[in-house]
Amino acid sequence: MKQTMRAIEITEPGGPNVLRMTSRPVPEPGYGDVLIRVAYAGVNRPDALQRAGAYAPPPTASDLPGLEASGEIIAMGAGVSGWQVGDEVCALLPGGGYAEYAITPAAHCLPVPHGMDLKQAACLPETFFTVFSNVFTRGRLTAGERFLVHGGSSGIGTTAIQLAHAFGARVFTTAGSDEKCEACLALGAERAINYRKDDFVPVLKDEGGAHLILDMVGGDYIPRNISALADDGRLVQIAFLQGPKVELNFAQMMMRRLTITGSTLRPQSDLAKARIASDLREAVWPMLGTGQIGPVMDSEFDLADVIAAHERMESSTHIGKIVLNVA
Repeated sequence: MKQTMRAIEITEPGGPNVLRMTSRPVPEPGYGDVLIRVAYAGVNRPDALQRAGAYAPPPTASDLPGLEASGEIIAMGAGVSGWQVGDEVCALLPGGGYAEYAITPAAHCLPVPHGMDLKQAACLPETFFTVFSNVFTRGRLTAGERFLVHGGSSGIGTTAIQLAHAFGARVFTTAGSDEKCEACLALGAERAINYRKDDFVPVLKDEGGAHLILDMVGGDYIPRNISALADDGRLVQIAFLQGPKVELNFAQMMMRRLTITGSTLRPQSDLAKARIASDLREAVWPMLGTGQIGPVMDSEFDLADVIAAHERMESSTHIGKIVLNVA
């Protein structure tokens, strides 16, 4: 096996141009880990936040960006069961996906769904782990409830729309253009609101309010989300693209019995992530295997073109997932 690998490193906090190709030693799997020869790596907002210096990796994680990948297991540490060398997997990573080889706990791997190629599979872990744990486990979404997800054309949004629709919820979403709204409707949204033209709050109020809102915008969306919730509604916050600080009247929370919660995926324990993987394998992977749901693909870039991939993501013109072709 090779001793060194191509990888993309963050040379200093900044814009996409701080990403640079480098050579690193191939990592060695520890206890419970697998070593994956990466075929494709997903590009996600947290990668850009890490690049900008706003999302530090956990102390034990690789400093290289990349939180999901697909490829082939080529080595395993002690204590690994359920996988074999040669298995093709997609995996949630603690970091290090922008490289030819990456390590991750074996329990954070999932099989490539039936009928999918490795490029599609690389788009699954980060968004599906995030959406399933926040919408269904934390947010407790059930069939028949009204669900609003902001940023419906993003990787998170396209995943959330499909999963919520597949589990019987009524899905509402916001997006920034008529083209993006049409894409959301095609995925199962009942109503897609172009936020440049219309306000989502009266739309949801006319429906009786949202039982659950999944938001990654933050800022002035937070009080508007509160207004758009039904009594006993839940707001789950997973990012703050417009900032985490806002003035909020919490009396509404008491009077209307609202729940405000949220989470980030990366700092959670290996055990917590393993539990999410197990839940996904049981509840969601069969639907991926039959084609009932699937990743929405935007674009593919070679590993050497990572700067262009990040520029594409930060332009917010993409619909669905962006991947790096590593192999």
